[in-house]
Amino acid sequence: MADSLPEHDRILQEIESTDTACVGPTLRSVYDDQPNAHQRFMEKLDACIRNHDREIEKMCNFHHQGFVDAITELLKVRADAEKLKVQVTDTNRRLQDAGKEVIAQTEEIIRCRVQQRNITTVVEKLQLCLPVLEMYSKLKEQMNVKRYYSALKTMEQLENLYLPRVSQYRFCQIMIENLPKLREEIKEISMSDLKDFLESIRKHSDRIGETAMKQAQQQKTFSTTLQKQNNVNYGRNMHLGRSRILESKNEITLKRTFEEDDEHEEEVLTAQDLVDFSPVYRCLHIYSVLGDGEIFENYYRKQRRKQARLVLQPQSSMHETVEGYRRYFSQIVGFFVVEDHILHVTQGLVTRTYTDELWNMALSKIIAVLRTHSSYCSDPDLVLELKNLIVVFADTLQGYGFPVNRLFDLLFEIRDQYNETLLKKWSGLFRDIFEADNYSPIPVANEEEYKIVISKFPFQDPELDKQSFPKKLPMSQSVPQIYIQVKEFIYASLKFSESLHRSSTEIDDMLRKSTNLLLTRTLSSCLQNLIKKPHIGLTELVQIIINTTHLEQACKYLEDFISNITNISQVTVHTARLYGLSTFKDARHAAEGEIYMKLNQKIDEFIQIADYDWTMSESDGRASGYLMDLINFLRSTFQVFTHLPNNNNDHAAMSGKVAQTACMSACQHLSTSLMQMLLDSELKQISMGAIQQFNLDVIQCELFASSEPVPGFQGDTLQLAFIDLRQLLDLFMVWDWSTYLADYGQATSKYLRVNPSTALTLLEKVHRGMRDSSKKNNIFAQFRKNDRDKQKLIETVVKQLRSLVNGLPFLTVLF
Repeated sequence: MADSLPEHDRILQEIESTDTACVGPTLRSVYDDQPNAHQRFMEKLDACIRNHDREIEKMCNFHHQGFVDAITELLKVRADAEKLKVQVTDTNRRLQDAGKEVIAQTEEIIRCRVQQRNITTVVEKLQLCLPVLEMYSKLKEQMNVKRYYSALKTMEQLENLYLPRVSQYRFCQIMIENLPKLREEIKEISMSDLKDFLESIRKHSDRIGETAMKQAQQQKTFSTTLQKQNNVNYGRNMHLGRSRILESKNEITLKRTFEEDDEHEEEVLTAQDLVDFSPVYRCLHIYSVLGDGEIFENYYRKQRRKQARLVLQPQSSMHETVEGYRRYFSQIVGFFVVEDHILHVTQGLVTRTYTDELWNMALSKIIAVLRTHSSYCSDPDLVLELKNLIVVFADTLQGYGFPVNRLFDLLFEIRDQYNETLLKKWSGLFRDIFEADNYSPIPVANEEEYKIVISKFPFQDPELDKQSFPKKLPMSQSVPQIYIQVKEFIYASLKFSESLHRSSTEIDDMLRKSTNLLLTRTLSSCLQNLIKKPHIGLTELVQIIINTTHLEQACKYLEDFISNITNISQVTVHTARLYGLSTFKDARHAAEGEIYMKLNQKIDEFIQIADYDWTMSESDGRASGYLMDLINFLRSTFQVFTHLPNNNNDHAAMSGKVAQTACMSACQHLSTSLMQMLLDSELKQISMGAIQQFNLDVIQCELFASSEPVPGFQGDTLQLAFIDLRQLLDLFMVWDWSTYLADYGQATSKYLRVNPSTALTLLEKVHRGMRDSSKKNNIFAQFRKNDRDKQKLIETVVKQLRSLVNGLPFLTVLF
């Protein structure tokens, strides 16, 4: 109990000293205490309240008398205050009545003075505003008459001199707000004029370029004539564009010829005659005055770059006609001529750095376009005209200071393409010539015809000259025609080399390289294709060999021809040589090979119709029909070879050598084919009667070889082609196995050319044929015994031949 009293005192102190909103936690502690704490706290609170009531009562008793005295004094003053209020109200009423008239007069005076001051101010301000209004009216008038530069000056005076004086007025604010709009309007109008100018030069670029290129070409012709008159050598550094003389580099000087009263008169035009440049000057000046010169420069350059890209974009069909290329070049030249003009009549709008950058971009695009479109050109005449246009184009722009070396480098690429188109064209010409040729020696009936042929082809033959007319030249009609076409090719190739600013030595080298390509690739390919054609027979192939010999000999005349047209001596300089020698040699070798192949194919055709009865008991007593037909064919063929017209010893030797090689090749192929027929794996057995028949056929082959079908063979050289067959057949016909086995491996052996494996194969087939024959022939018993003995001996020989084939020793058995 005693412990809780101090705690209640503390709680009461907190309640008295704490804000009412915060007594909740304090009161909660009363309930959280010991049991009956709430009742004790209420008792303590009541005691506290009683103490405070006693203190309040004491204080009220102390101040009560003073309060009563103050109330008494206040009641006394109230009466005096009422009297004073009445007096003040009366005084104020009388004063108001007396001042009404004075106030009315004073207000009238004030109003008049304000009006006077306002009139004076208006007059002063009007004197300041009138010049502003006059200047603004002048500005409007200048805008109406399109004097934009003067209008800009008037705006500048308004802004700097007049408007600041009266800027406080609303109409001045309106003017100030309108001036930027007027400037923008002037800029838009001048920009519109500039756009019209850009559109105008875009339309006139092709005409400007065309006239500039025409004048450059005329100047080039004049300079070339002047050089010839002064005996000045044509050199690469003589670029026409650098030598042209103009009064002003920014003007395009060109000549327009027109007819008037049946007389031609020349009129000199300038760039200004074709295009009005005043809009670009005016727009540049206006933007410079407005402080937006850089913006204008950037816009102008940006638009011109766009126009450059449009100009550089070719039409898809440009490569089809020369007019497409001419229009393309004219537009580009016109574009850069205008830029050169702007460069020299303005300051800063176009700089040399800008034009060089634009030209380098354009040059790369031009080269890419020309490289692409020229690749589509298959007509050499069109490529040649394109080359001439590029030269004039390059010379024209070089005259304005633009570097064009890359264009001349491109011309060398186009030159290679031009040569390719020429090669394709001449390939067709060569094919037509070969198709139309009859591959017979050229007949000449009289001296006039002979001179006509000699004028076309450099042919010399003293032996032929001694003969009387009519006579035949060894070559066929295609030879002089081919020679003429090669010269035409050289002329065509020379046309492209002109005006490339190259020395005569370089031109000579280019012509020789082009001619070498014509000979080694085009003509060689045509000859190879001609030789492979099925309808070309043996006689035609021999004539082709003779033709290639004459064409080869004519190569030195072609070299002299090139030297004459280029004025380059072959002795003083290291000039390239023509490779006709190897070309025509290869063609001759191919023709000879084709002759041999056709002969062999014909032999194979005869061999395929052979129909041997390999089981016959005895031969027919005469050679096979197919073989006799084959020999007759070979004999007639080689007679054609030997009866070819050989007026020249070289031709006779050449045709004789070809005939000898062909005859030897045919005999060897025939011998090989016959041997393969005997050894054919599908042929299982052969009778001795078939061997005898086969021997008769080989005898006919040997008789053919010994009859000297082609003159020039020494001794029995041709018969040696059948030596393998002869020794093999002799071995079986004589049945001389003991000699063969005894002398095997010796240089003096009678059957030296008989291979053991070949003999073994044929013997096995004969053995099988004998066994089948003995089974069928059972009439005489003693024959059966003799056949059995012979078969045993054959088996013994077979074993020994196998030993020879396998490289093993054997025991010789005598038969």
